[in-house]
Amino acid sequence: MTQLSKISAGKFTSLDFIPSTSTVTSLADVSDIMVTDTNQKLVTLSTAGTPVREALETGVKHVGNVREFPSVGTPANVVNVPVYGQSTSSQVAGQSDAPSLEFSLNYVASEHAELDALRKAGTRLLFRVRMTDSSNLAPASAPNLGVPTAYVDDEFSDFYFFGTIASFEITTNLTDSIQASISLTVEGDFVGPASFTGTGAGEVYV
Repeated sequence: MTQLSKISAGKFTSLDFIPSTSTVTSLADVSDIMVTDTNQKLVTLSTAGTPVREALETGVKHVGNVREFPSVGTPANVVNVPVYGQSTSSQVAGQSDAPSLEFSLNYVASEHAELDALRKAGTRLLFRVRMTDSSNLAPASAPNLGVPTAYVDDEFSDFYFFGTIASFEITTNLTDSIQASISLTVEGDFVGPASFTGTGAGEVYV
């Protein structure tokens, strides 16, 4: 279909990940770590009448019960520069600090125990935030349980980044669900937004 094209709540947005030591930076290479390259070509050639959904690599996992997502992107680092002879300074864009992203979860021990194990191991991961307001993205079955899979008529925007799980904290409540928060480090820049675009045989994932 296309990138998100209208105002939407993004209530079906998801966070997924896979362990990776890769250093690739292009969208085509990054997306191939999660979705098999051969299958992605079949997806882009499929139609609504005979849809082909994404086939995920074995190690792709879904973070379930996310209740709050952070802002995705690199914040600005604006530096004030004094200018001799002028009453006001100028501003230039400095080197941006990589953000740490904090996600709030409704804690379910059976679903989220692996996140803490990955934190303790310091495992490097490729994360994908898939922003969508479409319920048509069918969740995959084991071993990729819950990961949303798309075909060409779905509307969504994907953002990828490499990083690690820096913290995993659980907060109990007397009047609300038990919650957990995870902080993710970000290595390098974000890749995206990406989605299917074009029509028919000209459909591509970019």
